[in-house]
Amino acid sequence: MLINWFFMFIALIAGMFMPTQAAVNNKLDSYIHSPVLSALISFVVGGVALLVYILVAGIPLNSITAAKNAPWISWTGGLYGAFFVTAVVVLVPRLGVALTFSIIIAGQMLATLPIDHYGFLGTAVREISAARILGVIFVIVGVVLIRKF
Repeated sequence: MLINWFFMFIALIAGMFMPTQAAVNNKLDSYIHSPVLSALISFVVGGVALLVYILVAGIPLNSITAAKNAPWISWTGGLYGAFFVTAVVVLVPRLGVALTFSIIIAGQMLATLPIDHYGFLGTAVREISAARILGVIFVIVGVVLIRKF
């Protein structure tokens, strides 16, 4: 049970980093005036950080060749990330951080229900329930409140 709390804490921190990353990338964009270049710099810095971590932690690189056997859809994650980071750089100055991320969270919740329900791409099946739908409705109500006030 303690491990679940630890992982939930890590998820909370990761969630806190998303709007922070948006603000940082938006600051970069104010200097270079290109959301796409801002996103590219973000990915390059992140890629270098991951490579340094891999080398310092001694993670073997030999298993990376197995990626060639992965289905094509497994290779699309970077596309989603690139779209997300670029979109956030464009949206934050227009909508603000709170509204941008409340809408993003609403979108995430709408996507998670069918992904969990059908076990998309091998994820664990967690059936849609009235309580889960109510949770998504509450998130959408939160978006409306943030937008209105």
